Amino acid sequence: MDYKQAGVNIEEGYRAVGKYRDLAASTANASVLNGIGSFAGMLSIGDLIRAGKGMEEPVLVSGTDGVGTKLDIAFQLKKYDTVGIDCVAMCVNDVICHGARPLFFLDYLACGKLDADVAAELVKGVAVGCRETGSVLLGGETAEMPGFYDEGKYDIAGFSVGIVDKKNIIDGRNIKEGDVLVGAASSGPHSNGFSLIRKSLPDLHEDFGGMSLGYALLEPTRLYVKPILALLEQIGIRGMAHITGGGFYENIPRMFTAPAVFDAVIKKGSWTIPAIFARIAAGAAGLKEKGPAAREAGAKLLETDASLRKQMFNTYNMGIGFVLALKPEDSRKAIEFLDSKGFPSWEIGRVEAGNGVVRFE
Repeated sequence: MDYKQAGVNIEEGYRAVGKYRDLAASTANASVLNGIGSFAGMLSIGDLIRAGKGMEEPVLVSGTDGVGTKLDIAFQLKKYDTVGIDCVAMCVNDVICHGARPLFFLDYLACGKLDADVAAELVKGVAVGCRETGSVLLGGETAEMPGFYDEGKYDIAGFSVGIVDKKNIIDGRNIKEGDVLVGAASSGPHSNGFSLIRKSLPDLHEDFGGMSLGYALLEPTRLYVKPILALLEQIGIRGMAHITGGGFYENIPRMFTAPAVFDAVIKKGSWTIPAIFARIAAGAAGLKEKGPAAREAGAKLLETDASLRKQMFNTYNMGIGFVLALKPEDSRKAIEFLDSKGFPSWEIGRVEAGNGVVRFE
């Protein structure tokens, strides 16, 4: 018995690496010192720092995450080119919360049986996410593990490393009572809550406003890096939160730094909750309706069922993927700037003295 008979196709692995090489090269810059295929990726920190405005005390900021069970929907629909964007977004959106500029990204891809074409589509999304956030795809790993993962199933995860001058780190210590909370629009559920979605919305081919529900759910996570970095050049942002797993209730308080304790007071109706969340709510409530009827019923439940509404806001971003804490006089400028960059934004609440919780009014 040889390695191929045991389930690992080395030649397919070589073919996949060949495809990765071009994708990674499309994200490279002059700081990259080698290419895909070496034992480790290398880039010059000095060149990266000098490429900016210079830093007195550079600090590296890192974040890691995966895509989760959203991948299962991609496998069912055989659409693999967007979940790599999710993988990058889930990491870089965390890194930017502390004011750091993403530098590079590495990914990890695991499967039961490697198909180089599918793997390349997954990494293609990673490369897109890297290019759109100024990150270098510095390397990665593809693991073929027959008998451990089901054939046709893949997992993908990664990590991002960014850099920020120590004096410019955003950690919430400057947040004050009376600051306003500005929320930037999400593109949908992003990459969270899909275990519930998969259980409650089994028909991925259901019509959803002219497209399949499955395709709507695969809309990739928004990349907030470029507009937030640009906004930081214009105003002082006091705190930031990436709304991921745990929704509003778990993520917004993460921007507050102890020992100062605040509450985030969210204004109901300050933005329109996208229809995809009404559809998820209907499914989570066990309603059998589909299409527009399900969305209408779900929207009513979000207004009338306090328990379901809290569950949804504790699981999903509900249309707000990123939250900023700002001085009141900076709110309008931030909203207009983000709107101009294609990121619709709203003043969704305020900061009050409290116990580190989220309250709705």
